[in-house]
Amino acid sequence: MAQIQSFGAEPDGGRVDQITLNGGGLTAHILTYGAILRDLRLAGHDAPLVLGFEMLQPYLDHGGYFGATVGRCANRIAGGAFTLDGMAHQLDRNDGENHLHGGQRGLSKSLWAVTDAGAGHVTLGLVSPAGEMGYPGTLTLALTITLLPRGVHSGVLDLMMTATTDAPTLCNPAHHSYFNLGAPDILSHSLQIEAPHYLPTTAEHFPTGQLAPCMGAFNFTHPRHLADACASAAIDHNFCLSHAPQPLRRVATLAHKGLKMQVSTDQPGLQIYDAARMQVPTLGLEGRTYGPYGGLAMEPQFWPDAINHPDWAQPVLRPGQTYRQHTQFAFSQTQEAP
Repeated sequence: MAQIQSFGAEPDGGRVDQITLNGGGLTAHILTYGAILRDLRLAGHDAPLVLGFEMLQPYLDHGGYFGATVGRCANRIAGGAFTLDGMAHQLDRNDGENHLHGGQRGLSKSLWAVTDAGAGHVTLGLVSPAGEMGYPGTLTLALTITLLPRGVHSGVLDLMMTATTDAPTLCNPAHHSYFNLGAPDILSHSLQIEAPHYLPTTAEHFPTGQLAPCMGAFNFTHPRHLADACASAAIDHNFCLSHAPQPLRRVATLAHKGLKMQVSTDQPGLQIYDAARMQVPTLGLEGRTYGPYGGLAMEPQFWPDAINHPDWAQPVLRPGQTYRQHTQFAFSQTQEAP
């Protein structure tokens, strides 16, 4: 069975638990606060695979969404405003005048409940009431995290999210781990993305509405060292995998020395953030310092601000429908150079 133990308490006294899973060559530590993946280890690989903290307090004190499940609607919504079925809605503005990752008290700052657990899996549930952070409808979510049996990969972390609602609303959660495969920063990693286009952004990191071919700093159609790409541009952009959700397929590969991580998802977009602005005052796992480029966020989701771009696939959930998102992070130890 999964190991469940207390990991501290929220300021209002709510108990936070940590669930430890083992299976398929992986060990994962998950918090009920924010459905956070706090730590992830691969057998035979010394370093943690994600950025995280040894205690609860840094998650309460700092931004950054380390390992969290963000939403209801991941990424940014311009002005925190949208219109759905002719009705205007104003969301919490927590990023200047805009809305980011669900607001001040989004999914990443909520206390989830363990509804099922086994040796290699756990299901966390959350009910987000109507009006929370300005969103219409009561949203009922479930996240199942599974360490799949070892097969062609050395270890596979499988994430399955589902949600239902009692009124039309937005639903676009995303997993927000920062990945690092065993280096001081991610600049020595190589990255490949199966996307022909990306979304150029404004100075406030909003899509301009145009699709641009993946060229220059944004050309990851073949494996490319991040040091090369990040030297000419800050990367905090959505890569357009498809125009609508698709069956689960491989969409990206991150590699460093003898370790590869393949990302598979059914989502239409993959937000890549190079963490160039990261500067964390608290030491991370095993006393690590998290500075610029400390980890790479790879977030499957709908395209950002899609609700304000009606020609794009819409992150709208209605009563009687079930939202589903399936993502896998598969690790392989090889002797190949990155």
